[in-house]
Amino acid sequence: MAFTFLFPGQGSQIVGMGKDFYSEFESARKRFDSANEILQRDILKIIFEGPQEELTATQNTQPSLFIVESVIADLLNEKGVVPSFTIGHSLGEYSALYAAGVLTFADGLKAVALRGEYMAKAGKSSAGAMAAVMGLSKEAISVVLKKVTSGVVVTANENTPEQTVISGEVTAVNEACTLLKEAGAKRAIVLPVSGAFHSPLMQSAADEFSQVLDTLTFSVPRCPVVTNVTAKPETDPQLMKSLLVKQLVSPVRWVDSMQSLVSRDYGTCIEVGPGSVLKGLAKKCQNTLNVISCDTVTNIYSLLTKS
Repeated sequence: MAFTFLFPGQGSQIVGMGKDFYSEFESARKRFDSANEILQRDILKIIFEGPQEELTATQNTQPSLFIVESVIADLLNEKGVVPSFTIGHSLGEYSALYAAGVLTFADGLKAVALRGEYMAKAGKSSAGAMAAVMGLSKEAISVVLKKVTSGVVVTANENTPEQTVISGEVTAVNEACTLLKEAGAKRAIVLPVSGAFHSPLMQSAADEFSQVLDTLTFSVPRCPVVTNVTAKPETDPQLMKSLLVKQLVSPVRWVDSMQSLVSRDYGTCIEVGPGSVLKGLAKKCQNTLNVISCDTVTNIYSLLTKS
């Protein structure tokens, strides 16, 4: 049976995620414990105990999600559930690269930890905002954004045909929200985030992060990885490295990525990580996609009985 692993990004984190895996599986405990050693801090305390405000801080969220998602991916592999494709939403792309064998756990964890720090720093030095827009196509949104005169604002996440996230300078995002509502958007809501992710305001983070990636080893993947920037399966490790830099200032093309899957033998999609955000997005992008949530020990055992 074919499987595609889907990995969620920031916003899916929740205090206590992965704790049942830590209790149930020795291999998971070893992986979790190694994360503390690699980062030289007690990240597990934040993951398992919070508080939520501390877990939600970008510099904590990114390594925390990568750790939990990697643990679940490893357990699935141990049970014989191996992906034919992997794909991750924004931060989740690092888990997708790990699951495909492009990055080691240690390199992936170091990368996302520094990515989170650089993005948080860029968010403080260049105040930005993001907003979710519902009820307008990405083409219609693009037309409206060109009318904004108060600053930089761009498309950040193309999540579904009816939901797009915009990102940019605070005044520009606010102006865009007003114009988008006038153009027929059902809703345009500013999100509680610490920066203008996936926009030109992240360029300083991208520049610093590029130097980090040059110190890491990118191996040939065991399976293709559908990347956020190209929205198609990639197998060239050096291209994947360059795309991770571009990803910081480019939109997440989730709608096109889902379309890319349905044109191939993607099999059953498994959301590898906390919650079911990607399951909901996938259904709105392509209702033929069959997505199973896999964020608890119970879910893993349920999956194994069906596969």
